[in-house]
Amino acid sequence: MSLLPSCTTGIFYHPSYSRRSYLTVGARLADFPMALDRILQSENVRMYEPGPVSQELVLKVHTPSLIEGVKGDPLCSTAWHSAGGVVMAGEKIAEGEIANAFAFIGAGGHHSGREYFGGYCCFNDVALCIVNLREKHGLRRFAILDTDAHHGDGTRDLFQNDPDILHVCLCGTNYESPDGTKVDAAYPSPWASRRDEQPMNDLYLDLVEQHFPRRVRQFRPDLMFWYFGFDTHQGDYGDIGLSGPCYWNIAIRMRELAGEVCGGKLSVVLGGGSHTQLATYLIPPIIERLAGLYP
Repeated sequence: MSLLPSCTTGIFYHPSYSRRSYLTVGARLADFPMALDRILQSENVRMYEPGPVSQELVLKVHTPSLIEGVKGDPLCSTAWHSAGGVVMAGEKIAEGEIANAFAFIGAGGHHSGREYFGGYCCFNDVALCIVNLREKHGLRRFAILDTDAHHGDGTRDLFQNDPDILHVCLCGTNYESPDGTKVDAAYPSPWASRRDEQPMNDLYLDLVEQHFPRRVRQFRPDLMFWYFGFDTHQGDYGDIGLSGPCYWNIAIRMRELAGEVCGGKLSVVLGGGSHTQLATYLIPPIIERLAGLYP
């Protein structure tokens, strides 16, 4: 079987994500990092263990009261290292050490706004990464595709008035800002695939194609993010009927688009999803596709 053109993919993982991960108290990533052993044999893949994000950077995005709330919330015990991994991934891409990244997390980010957090999200990891890249590396424009089952309300709150952030969220509603940089697209309900006799995976991929590639080509970001939640998979808590090939095809598409518009700079950030077997089944093939490998 043919390979995609090779590149270096960074994996960002801290042991606490498997021991104290949000929502399932560690269970969803229980098979990691062991599940990556075969992938890590490839010269196209490197694994990094991140340190905690600095409080100085967090205060550039969030209020002191939010930080105190995160410190007191047991569901946020991995928040500092989770955000630190996403920030580190962005830096390694900007420095040219890697072409793209997969950032594991123990606590999520996209439900965290400037003054509030919840929904098993603590610090807004993507926002912290963007602020850091703007200040340290001079990158200005960023495109975010959010395919978690739930709306990225915190990310939208932080970037609502920022024309240099393209934020496309596949969620439960339809919306487009006047300048076209903030877009919500309602994903099809599971009954739609039965009605149209079209597989749900195809309907969802069509939605991605309809709303993201054209916009990102016009926008020309310096770096792209894919906020990847597998909670939309069959049997998970945000089940809309998707299965593995849907996510794997999005990974390939995002890598192709990044290569076309921003020199391959792509960071995939893990979002929602609760089942161990799904994490183990879905994540390694995504990383293989980012690195240009097929199983």
